[in-house]
Formats: sequence, structure tokens, C-alpha cells
Amino acid sequence: MDRILGAYAPQIYALLRIVAGLLFMMHDTQKLFAWPGGTGPVELDSMMGVAGAIELVAGFMIAIGLFASWAAFIASGEMAVAYIIAHAPNGWAPILNQGELAMLYCFLFLYIAAQGAGIWSLDAARGNRLHPVSR
Repeated sequence: MDRILGAYAPQIYALLRIVAGLLFMMHDTQKLFAWPGGTGPVELDSMMGVAGAIELVAGFMIAIGLFASWAAFIASGEMAVAYIIAHAPNGWAPILNQGELAMLYCFLFLYIAAQGAGIWSLDAARGNRLHPVSR
């Protein structure tokens, strides 16, 4: 499989970064705008409001690849805190405490923070780390 897909690793990584950023933004739109779905807008000065603001800004920056490493690092930290505060008290196993998505985002964004934005990004257009996964 590596021989087939390996040549496309930079493009696949870029798609992963873009999709992850857009999906992360959707967590914000549910919190702040109740779209799509959601229970209604939260107050911006609440913990959920601050989380929503981080998700909107970081998700957008990750998706377009602008200061993606910093945005992903912040998003990773937010998801670690979300797991500790909201999920870990409900049990030790992420699949049982419904924290698997928070944990997955945490480590996915940590990987993006380490790799950089890659191709198809504003960071690449600015000359920063063009092909991080093609080593």
C-alpha cells in the first residue's frame, strides 16, 4: 500500500488537515450558533463560549493552513482539557466516557502541530515547511 499511496502522502496529509479543521469549526458553530443542530447559543464569556471561540479560530486556521502548527497546538491543548474536565470524571475508558472524539482530536492536532501545514496551505505559500510528510 505504501508504494501506491506513499507518493500522495503530502496531498493526503493536506486533506486530513483541511477536513479536521473544518470539522473542528463545526463544533463551534453548534455551540455559538446552534448550527447544524445544537441546543442553542452559549454565552461567549462562559467556558463553552471560550471553547467555541478557540474551535472557530483554530479550526479555520488549521483548515487554511495559516500558522497551522500554533493553531493545532492550541486546539490539541483545548481537547486535552476538554477530555480531563468533561469526560475523564465519567470513567477511565474513552469509549465508555464518550471522550474518544476529544482524545482523537487532541492527538491529531498534536501531530499537525509537529508536522506543520504542508502543501495547499497559506503557510506553504509563505514559504514555511512545504512538504513535511515527504521525508
